[in-house]
Amino acid sequence: MPPVLRPIDRIVSELFRAESGKVLATVVRLVGSVDVAEEILQDVMLTALERWPEQGVPDKPGAWIMTAARHRALDVLRSRKTARSAEDAIAEHEELLRASAASDDETRIDTGLGDDPLRLVFTCCHPVLPREAQVALTLRLVAGLSTEDIARAFLAAEPTIAQRIVRAKRALTDAGIPYEVPGAEELPDRLPAVLEVVYLVFNEGYTARAGDSLLRIDLHVEAIRLATSVAELLPAEPEPLGLLALLELQASRHATRAGPDGELVRLADQDRSRWDAKLVARGLEHLERAEALGRSIRAAAGPYVLQAAIAACHARAARWQDTDWDAIVRGYDALLEQTGSPVVALNRVVAIAERDGAEAALGALDTIDGLALLEGYHLLHATRGELLLRLARWDDATRAFTLARSLTENERERAHLDRRIAEAGRAT
Repeated sequence: MPPVLRPIDRIVSELFRAESGKVLATVVRLVGSVDVAEEILQDVMLTALERWPEQGVPDKPGAWIMTAARHRALDVLRSRKTARSAEDAIAEHEELLRASAASDDETRIDTGLGDDPLRLVFTCCHPVLPREAQVALTLRLVAGLSTEDIARAFLAAEPTIAQRIVRAKRALTDAGIPYEVPGAEELPDRLPAVLEVVYLVFNEGYTARAGDSLLRIDLHVEAIRLATSVAELLPAEPEPLGLLALLELQASRHATRAGPDGELVRLADQDRSRWDAKLVARGLEHLERAEALGRSIRAAAGPYVLQAAIAACHARAARWQDTDWDAIVRGYDALLEQTGSPVVALNRVVAIAERDGAEAALGALDTIDGLALLEGYHLLHATRGELLLRLARWDDATRAFTLARSLTENERERAHLDRRIAEAGRAT
Protein backbone atom coordinates (compact mmCIF):
# COMPACT_ATOMS: atom_id res chain seq x y z
CA MET A 1 0.00 0.00 0.00
CA PRO A 2 1.51 3.41 -0.96
CA PRO A 3 2.40 5.75 1.91
CA VAL A 4 -0.07 8.47 2.90
CA LEU A 5 1.51 11.80 1.95
CA ARG A 6 1.35 14.89 4.15
CA PRO A 7 -0.29 17.90 2.40
CA ILE A 8 3.03 19.66 1.58
CA ASP A 9 4.56 16.37 0.44
CA ARG A 10 1.63 15.85 -1.88
CA ILE A 11 1.85 19.39 -3.30
CA VAL A 12 5.58 19.04 -3.97
CA SER A 13 5.11 15.56 -5.45
CA GLU A 14 2.42 16.80 -7.84
CA LEU A 15 4.48 19.87 -8.67
CA PHE A 16 7.51 17.74 -9.45
CA ARG A 17 5.43 15.56 -11.73
CA ALA A 18 3.95 18.54 -13.56
CA GLU A 19 6.92 20.91 -13.72
CA SER A 20 10.09 18.80 -13.61
CA GLY A 21 10.39 18.45 -17.39
CA LYS A 22 10.27 22.21 -18.06
CA VAL A 23 12.53 23.08 -15.15
CA LEU A 24 15.05 20.38 -15.98
CA ALA A 25 15.16 21.42 -19.64
CA THR A 26 15.92 25.00 -18.67
CA VAL A 27 18.61 24.03 -16.17
CA VAL A 28 20.29 21.62 -18.61
CA ARG A 29 20.60 24.48 -21.09
CA LEU A 30 22.22 26.61 -18.39
CA VAL A 31 24.71 24.12 -16.95
CA GLY A 32 25.19 21.83 -19.97
CA SER A 33 24.93 18.65 -17.91
CA VAL A 34 21.93 16.42 -17.32
CA ASP A 35 23.38 14.95 -14.12
CA VAL A 36 24.11 18.37 -12.61
CA ALA A 37 20.66 19.61 -13.65
CA GLU A 38 18.98 16.64 -11.96
CA GLU A 39 20.95 17.32 -8.75
CA ILE A 40 19.85 20.97 -8.81
CA LEU A 41 16.20 20.01 -9.34
CA GLN A 42 16.28 17.49 -6.47
CA ASP A 43 17.94 20.07 -4.22
CA VAL A 44 15.28 22.68 -5.01
CA MET A 45 12.47 20.21 -4.33
CA LEU A 46 14.01 19.29 -0.97
CA THR A 47 14.26 22.99 -0.14
CA ALA A 48 10.56 23.37 -0.90
CA LEU A 49 9.75 20.47 1.42
CA GLU A 50 11.77 22.11 4.20
CA ARG A 51 10.60 25.71 3.79
CA TRP A 52 6.99 25.58 2.70
CA PRO A 53 5.55 24.00 5.87
CA GLU A 54 6.82 27.04 7.81
CA GLN A 55 6.69 29.82 5.21
CA GLY A 56 3.60 28.65 3.32
CA VAL A 57 3.23 27.53 -0.28
CA PRO A 58 4.01 30.36 -2.75
CA ASP A 59 1.16 31.79 -4.80
CA LYS A 60 2.91 30.52 -7.94
CA PRO A 61 4.79 27.39 -6.84
CA GLY A 62 5.85 26.47 -10.36
CA ALA A 63 7.47 29.87 -10.85
CA TRP A 64 9.16 29.55 -7.43
CA ILE A 65 10.67 26.19 -8.41
CA MET A 66 11.85 27.54 -11.78
CA THR A 67 13.42 30.66 -10.27
CA ALA A 68 15.10 28.75 -7.45
CA ALA A 69 16.50 26.21 -9.92
CA ARG A 70 17.87 28.99 -12.14
CA HIS A 71 19.60 30.64 -9.18
CA ARG A 72 21.21 27.32 -8.26
CA ALA A 73 22.29 26.88 -11.87
CA LEU A 74 23.88 30.33 -11.87
CA ASP A 75 25.77 29.41 -8.70
CA VAL A 76 27.18 26.42 -10.57
CA LEU A 77 28.17 28.65 -13.49
CA ARG A 78 29.88 31.13 -11.18
CA SER A 79 31.99 28.28 -9.82
CA ARG A 80 33.33 27.87 -13.38
CA LYS A 81 34.65 31.43 -13.64
CA THR A 82 37.64 30.40 -15.67
CA ALA A 83 35.49 29.81 -18.75
CA ARG A 84 34.53 32.87 -20.76
CA SER A 85 31.39 31.05 -21.91
CA ALA A 86 30.29 30.72 -18.29
CA GLU A 87 30.63 34.47 -17.79
CA ASP A 88 28.53 35.10 -20.89
CA ALA A 89 25.91 32.63 -19.69
CA ILE A 90 25.75 34.26 -16.27
CA ALA A 91 25.16 37.69 -17.78
CA GLU A 92 22.52 36.38 -20.18
CA HIS A 93 20.55 34.44 -17.62
CA GLU A 94 20.70 37.04 -14.88
CA GLU A 95 19.00 39.33 -17.36
CA LEU A 96 16.41 36.63 -18.03
CA LEU A 97 15.82 36.24 -14.31
CA ARG A 98 15.13 39.96 -14.02
CA ALA A 99 12.72 39.77 -16.94
CA SER A 100 10.95 36.78 -15.40
CA ALA A 101 10.68 38.48 -12.01
CA ALA A 102 8.98 41.44 -13.67
CA SER A 103 6.26 39.20 -15.16
CA ASP A 104 3.01 38.50 -13.31
CA ASP A 105 2.07 35.63 -15.61
CA GLU A 106 3.49 32.29 -14.44
CA THR A 107 3.07 30.86 -17.89
CA ARG A 108 5.57 33.46 -19.17
CA ILE A 109 8.30 32.40 -16.75
CA ASP A 110 10.39 31.11 -19.68
CA THR A 111 10.22 34.34 -21.68
CA GLY A 112 13.38 34.70 -23.72
CA LEU A 113 14.61 31.15 -23.16
CA GLY A 114 13.15 29.70 -26.32
CA ASP A 115 11.72 26.16 -26.36
CA ASP A 116 13.96 24.42 -23.84
CA PRO A 117 11.91 21.19 -23.67
CA LEU A 118 12.07 20.87 -27.47
CA ARG A 119 15.85 21.33 -27.39
CA LEU A 120 16.10 18.65 -24.74
CA VAL A 121 13.92 16.28 -26.77
CA PHE A 122 16.18 16.63 -29.81
CA THR A 123 19.31 16.27 -27.67
CA CYS A 124 18.03 13.05 -26.13
CA CYS A 125 17.10 11.77 -29.59
CA HIS A 126 20.63 12.11 -30.95
CA PRO A 127 21.66 9.26 -33.29
CA VAL A 128 24.59 8.41 -31.01
CA LEU A 129 22.00 6.64 -28.82
CA PRO A 130 20.02 3.51 -29.74
CA ARG A 131 16.35 4.20 -30.48
CA GLU A 132 15.06 2.62 -27.25
CA ALA A 133 17.53 4.67 -25.20
CA GLN A 134 16.51 7.88 -26.98
CA VAL A 135 12.86 7.39 -26.10
CA ALA A 136 13.44 6.19 -22.53
CA LEU A 137 15.78 9.08 -21.69
CA THR A 138 13.43 11.69 -23.12
CA LEU A 139 10.44 10.31 -21.24
CA ARG A 140 12.48 10.45 -18.05
CA LEU A 141 13.86 13.96 -18.49
CA VAL A 142 11.20 15.84 -20.45
CA ALA A 143 7.99 14.16 -19.28
CA GLY A 144 9.24 13.49 -15.76
CA LEU A 145 8.01 9.89 -15.89
CA SER A 146 9.36 7.45 -13.34
CA THR A 147 11.47 4.49 -14.40
CA GLU A 148 8.53 2.26 -13.49
CA ASP A 149 6.18 4.25 -15.75
CA ILE A 150 8.62 4.01 -18.66
CA ALA A 151 9.10 0.28 -18.13
CA ARG A 152 5.34 -0.19 -18.41
CA ALA A 153 5.19 1.93 -21.55
CA PHE A 154 7.88 -0.29 -23.10
CA LEU A 155 6.44 -3.52 -21.62
CA ALA A 156 9.96 -4.06 -20.24
CA ALA A 157 11.58 -4.83 -16.89
CA GLU A 158 12.27 -1.81 -14.66
CA PRO A 159 16.01 -2.63 -14.11
CA THR A 160 16.45 -2.83 -17.88
CA ILE A 161 15.01 0.66 -18.34
CA ALA A 162 17.07 2.05 -15.45
CA GLN A 163 20.29 0.76 -17.02
CA ARG A 164 19.22 2.10 -20.41
CA ILE A 165 18.73 5.61 -19.01
CA VAL A 166 22.05 5.64 -17.12
CA ARG A 167 23.98 4.49 -20.19
CA ALA A 168 22.21 7.03 -22.40
CA LYS A 169 23.15 9.94 -20.15
CA ARG A 170 26.74 8.76 -20.00
CA ALA A 171 26.89 8.40 -23.78
CA LEU A 172 25.61 11.95 -24.35
CA THR A 173 28.16 13.32 -21.89
CA ASP A 174 31.06 11.33 -23.34
CA ALA A 175 30.17 12.39 -26.89
CA GLY A 176 29.84 16.07 -25.92
CA ILE A 177 26.45 16.37 -27.62
CA PRO A 178 25.35 20.05 -27.75
CA TYR A 179 22.03 21.03 -26.20
CA GLU A 180 20.23 22.41 -29.25
CA VAL A 181 17.70 21.80 -32.00
CA PRO A 182 19.80 20.32 -34.84
CA GLY A 183 20.22 21.84 -38.28
CA ALA A 184 17.77 21.09 -41.08
CA GLU A 185 19.96 18.35 -42.54
CA GLU A 186 19.93 16.42 -39.24
CA LEU A 187 16.23 16.73 -38.42
CA PRO A 188 14.93 13.79 -40.53
CA ASP A 189 17.24 11.30 -38.77
CA ARG A 190 15.93 12.28 -35.35
CA LEU A 191 12.30 12.73 -36.35
CA PRO A 192 10.98 9.16 -35.74
CA ALA A 193 12.28 9.07 -32.16
CA VAL A 194 11.04 12.60 -31.44
CA LEU A 195 7.54 11.78 -32.68
CA GLU A 196 7.49 8.55 -30.66
CA VAL A 197 8.45 10.44 -27.51
CA VAL A 198 5.76 13.08 -27.97
CA TYR A 199 3.19 10.35 -28.62
CA LEU A 200 4.17 8.44 -25.48
CA VAL A 201 4.05 11.61 -23.38
CA PHE A 202 0.49 12.18 -24.58
CA ASN A 203 -0.45 8.57 -23.90
CA GLU A 204 0.80 8.83 -20.33
CA GLY A 205 -1.53 11.80 -19.88
CA TYR A 206 -4.45 10.06 -21.61
CA THR A 207 -4.73 7.47 -18.85
CA ALA A 208 -2.34 8.15 -16.00
CA ARG A 209 -0.63 4.94 -14.92
CA ALA A 210 -1.07 5.62 -11.22
CA GLY A 211 -3.01 7.84 -8.85
CA ASP A 212 -6.56 8.97 -8.37
CA SER A 213 -6.93 11.01 -11.55
CA LEU A 214 -7.84 9.47 -14.89
CA LEU A 215 -6.06 12.18 -16.91
CA ARG A 216 -2.86 14.19 -16.70
CA ILE A 217 -3.81 17.34 -18.55
CA ASP A 218 -0.33 18.83 -18.05
CA LEU A 219 1.18 16.08 -20.20
CA HIS A 220 -1.52 16.53 -22.85
CA VAL A 221 -0.83 20.24 -23.10
CA GLU A 222 2.94 19.71 -23.27
CA ALA A 223 2.64 16.94 -25.89
CA ILE A 224 0.41 19.03 -28.16
CA ARG A 225 2.73 22.01 -27.76
CA LEU A 226 5.76 19.91 -28.69
CA ALA A 227 3.91 18.32 -31.63
CA THR A 228 2.99 21.79 -32.89
CA SER A 229 6.63 22.92 -32.65
CA VAL A 230 7.90 19.86 -34.52
CA ALA A 231 5.27 20.31 -37.26
CA GLU A 232 6.36 23.93 -37.66
CA LEU A 233 10.02 22.87 -37.87
CA LEU A 234 9.24 20.38 -40.66
CA PRO A 235 6.29 21.81 -42.62
CA ALA A 236 6.83 19.50 -45.61
CA GLU A 237 6.70 16.26 -43.57
CA PRO A 238 3.30 14.49 -43.24
CA GLU A 239 4.00 12.56 -40.02
CA PRO A 240 4.42 15.53 -37.63
CA LEU A 241 1.11 16.93 -38.88
CA GLY A 242 -0.44 13.47 -38.56
CA LEU A 243 0.72 13.23 -34.96
CA LEU A 244 -0.59 16.71 -34.17
CA ALA A 245 -3.95 15.79 -35.71
CA LEU A 246 -4.08 12.57 -33.69
CA LEU A 247 -3.37 14.35 -30.39
CA GLU A 248 -5.92 17.07 -31.07
CA LEU A 249 -8.65 14.57 -31.95
CA GLN A 250 -7.92 12.49 -28.86
CA ALA A 251 -7.75 15.56 -26.61
CA SER A 252 -11.12 16.79 -27.92
CA ARG A 253 -12.78 14.11 -25.73
CA HIS A 254 -11.29 15.35 -22.42
CA ALA A 255 -14.53 16.69 -20.97
CA THR A 256 -16.41 13.43 -21.52
CA ARG A 257 -13.85 10.77 -20.52
CA ALA A 258 -14.68 11.06 -16.83
CA GLY A 259 -18.06 11.35 -15.13
CA PRO A 260 -19.14 13.78 -12.39
CA ASP A 261 -17.33 11.76 -9.71
CA GLY A 262 -14.24 11.17 -11.83
CA GLU A 263 -15.32 7.72 -12.96
CA LEU A 264 -14.13 6.42 -16.34
CA VAL A 265 -16.65 6.81 -19.18
CA ARG A 266 -16.15 4.49 -22.16
CA LEU A 267 -16.03 5.94 -25.67
CA ALA A 268 -19.32 4.23 -26.51
CA ASP A 269 -21.04 6.05 -23.63
CA GLN A 270 -19.55 9.53 -24.06
CA ASP A 271 -21.75 12.53 -24.84
CA ARG A 272 -20.32 13.53 -28.20
CA SER A 273 -22.08 16.89 -28.15
CA ARG A 274 -19.59 17.84 -25.43
CA TRP A 275 -16.50 16.98 -27.46
CA ASP A 276 -14.39 20.08 -28.13
CA ALA A 277 -15.56 21.16 -31.59
CA LYS A 278 -12.59 23.49 -32.12
CA LEU A 279 -10.07 20.74 -31.38
CA VAL A 280 -11.97 18.34 -33.65
CA ALA A 281 -11.94 20.90 -36.47
CA ARG A 282 -8.23 21.60 -36.02
CA GLY A 283 -7.44 17.89 -35.88
CA LEU A 284 -9.38 17.17 -39.07
CA GLU A 285 -7.73 20.13 -40.81
CA HIS A 286 -4.24 18.95 -39.83
CA LEU A 287 -5.08 15.40 -40.95
CA GLU A 288 -6.27 16.69 -44.32
CA ARG A 289 -3.02 18.64 -44.75
CA ALA A 290 -0.94 15.61 -43.75
CA GLU A 291 -2.75 13.35 -46.22
CA ALA A 292 -2.34 15.95 -48.98
CA LEU A 293 1.40 16.19 -48.25
CA GLY A 294 1.66 12.41 -48.44
CA ARG A 295 -0.06 12.36 -51.81
CA SER A 296 2.17 15.15 -53.11
CA ILE A 297 5.32 13.16 -52.38
CA ARG A 298 3.64 9.85 -53.30
CA ALA A 299 4.38 8.37 -49.89
CA ALA A 300 2.26 5.76 -48.11
CA ALA A 301 0.56 7.06 -44.98
CA GLY A 302 2.81 6.67 -41.96
CA PRO A 303 1.75 5.36 -38.54
CA TYR A 304 0.66 8.71 -37.11
CA VAL A 305 -1.35 9.70 -40.16
CA LEU A 306 -3.02 6.27 -40.04
CA GLN A 307 -3.85 6.63 -36.35
CA ALA A 308 -5.21 10.13 -36.94
CA ALA A 309 -7.42 8.76 -39.72
CA ILE A 310 -8.78 6.15 -37.29
CA ALA A 311 -9.45 8.86 -34.67
CA ALA A 312 -11.17 10.91 -37.37
CA CYS A 313 -13.65 8.05 -37.96
CA HIS A 314 -14.77 8.46 -34.35
CA ALA A 315 -14.79 12.26 -34.56
CA ARG A 316 -17.01 12.26 -37.66
CA ALA A 317 -19.58 9.83 -36.23
CA ALA A 318 -22.45 11.60 -34.47
CA ARG A 319 -23.19 8.42 -32.47
CA TRP A 320 -21.27 5.27 -31.54
CA GLN A 321 -23.64 3.29 -33.79
CA ASP A 322 -22.71 5.49 -36.77
CA THR A 323 -18.99 4.69 -36.56
CA ASP A 324 -17.44 3.32 -39.75
CA TRP A 325 -15.94 0.19 -38.16
CA ASP A 326 -14.92 -1.28 -41.48
CA ALA A 327 -12.73 1.76 -42.18
CA ILE A 328 -11.26 1.51 -38.68
CA VAL A 329 -10.39 -2.18 -39.11
CA ARG A 330 -8.75 -1.37 -42.45
CA GLY A 331 -6.78 1.39 -40.76
CA TYR A 332 -5.56 -0.99 -38.08
CA ASP A 333 -4.69 -3.57 -40.75
CA ALA A 334 -2.40 -1.02 -42.44
CA LEU A 335 -0.97 0.12 -39.11
CA LEU A 336 -0.29 -3.43 -37.99
CA GLU A 337 1.47 -4.19 -41.27
CA GLN A 338 3.80 -1.23 -40.65
CA THR A 339 4.47 -1.66 -36.95
CA GLY A 340 3.82 -5.29 -36.03
CA SER A 341 2.86 -3.95 -32.61
CA PRO A 342 0.79 -6.28 -30.39
CA VAL A 343 -0.85 -3.18 -28.86
CA VAL A 344 -2.07 -2.17 -32.33
CA ALA A 345 -3.33 -5.72 -32.80
CA LEU A 346 -5.24 -5.44 -29.52
CA ASN A 347 -6.87 -2.18 -30.65
CA ARG A 348 -7.80 -3.93 -33.89
CA VAL A 349 -9.55 -6.61 -31.85
CA VAL A 350 -11.83 -3.96 -30.30
CA ALA A 351 -12.82 -2.75 -33.77
CA ILE A 352 -13.44 -6.33 -34.95
CA ALA A 353 -15.77 -6.85 -31.99
CA GLU A 354 -17.92 -3.96 -33.20
CA ARG A 355 -17.82 -4.99 -36.86
CA ASP A 356 -17.96 -8.80 -36.66
CA GLY A 357 -19.02 -9.62 -33.10
CA ALA A 358 -17.41 -10.79 -29.86
CA GLU A 359 -16.74 -14.38 -30.98
CA ALA A 360 -14.69 -13.26 -33.98
CA ALA A 361 -12.87 -10.70 -31.84
CA LEU A 362 -11.99 -13.28 -29.18
CA GLY A 363 -10.50 -15.51 -31.88
CA ALA A 364 -8.47 -12.57 -33.21
CA LEU A 365 -7.26 -11.74 -29.70
CA ASP A 366 -6.02 -15.26 -29.03
CA THR A 367 -3.98 -15.28 -32.25
CA ILE A 368 -2.16 -11.94 -31.76
CA ASP A 369 1.53 -12.22 -32.60
CA GLY A 370 3.54 -11.44 -29.50
CA LEU A 371 0.56 -11.96 -27.20
CA ALA A 372 2.90 -13.00 -24.37
CA LEU A 373 4.36 -9.48 -24.37
CA LEU A 374 0.96 -8.15 -23.31
CA GLU A 375 0.43 -10.47 -20.33
CA GLY A 376 1.36 -7.68 -17.90
CA TYR A 377 -0.76 -5.11 -19.80
CA HIS A 378 -4.06 -4.58 -18.02
CA LEU A 379 -5.95 -3.57 -21.17
CA LEU A 380 -5.38 -7.03 -22.68
CA HIS A 381 -7.30 -8.64 -19.84
CA ALA A 382 -9.89 -5.84 -19.67
CA THR A 383 -10.58 -6.33 -23.39
CA ARG A 384 -10.84 -10.09 -22.94
CA GLY A 385 -13.26 -9.49 -20.06
CA GLU A 386 -15.49 -7.27 -22.20
CA LEU A 387 -15.63 -9.90 -24.97
CA LEU A 388 -16.40 -12.69 -22.50
CA LEU A 389 -19.10 -10.55 -20.91
CA ARG A 390 -20.78 -10.14 -24.30
CA LEU A 391 -20.65 -13.92 -24.76
CA ALA A 392 -22.31 -14.45 -21.35
CA ARG A 393 -19.24 -16.30 -20.03
CA TRP A 394 -19.65 -14.63 -16.66
CA ASP A 395 -17.07 -16.52 -14.61
CA ASP A 396 -14.38 -16.17 -17.28
CA ALA A 397 -15.16 -12.47 -17.59
CA THR A 398 -14.85 -12.02 -13.82
CA ARG A 399 -11.42 -13.66 -13.82
CA ALA A 400 -10.23 -11.48 -16.71
CA PHE A 401 -11.48 -8.25 -15.10
CA THR A 402 -9.94 -9.23 -11.76
CA LEU A 403 -6.57 -9.83 -13.37
CA ALA A 404 -6.82 -6.51 -15.24
CA ARG A 405 -7.59 -4.75 -11.96
CA SER A 406 -4.46 -6.20 -10.34
CA LEU A 407 -2.30 -4.82 -13.16
CA THR A 408 -3.33 -1.14 -13.03
CA GLU A 409 -2.46 1.40 -10.35
CA ASN A 410 -4.94 4.01 -11.57
CA GLU A 411 -7.77 4.19 -9.06
CA ARG A 412 -10.34 5.34 -11.63
CA GLU A 413 -9.60 2.36 -13.85
CA ARG A 414 -9.78 0.06 -10.83
CA ALA A 415 -13.18 1.46 -9.93
CA HIS A 416 -14.38 0.91 -13.51
CA LEU A 417 -13.16 -2.69 -13.42
CA ASP A 418 -14.85 -3.19 -10.04
CA ARG A 419 -18.13 -2.19 -11.68
CA ARG A 420 -17.57 -4.67 -14.52
CA ILE A 421 -16.74 -7.44 -12.01
CA ALA A 422 -19.94 -6.64 -10.13
CA GLU A 423 -21.93 -6.70 -13.38
CA ALA A 424 -20.55 -10.13 -14.27
CA GLY A 425 -21.29 -11.32 -10.74
CA ARG A 426 -24.93 -10.16 -10.89
CA ALA A 427 -25.36 -11.93 -14.24
CA THR A 428 -23.97 -15.14 -12.73
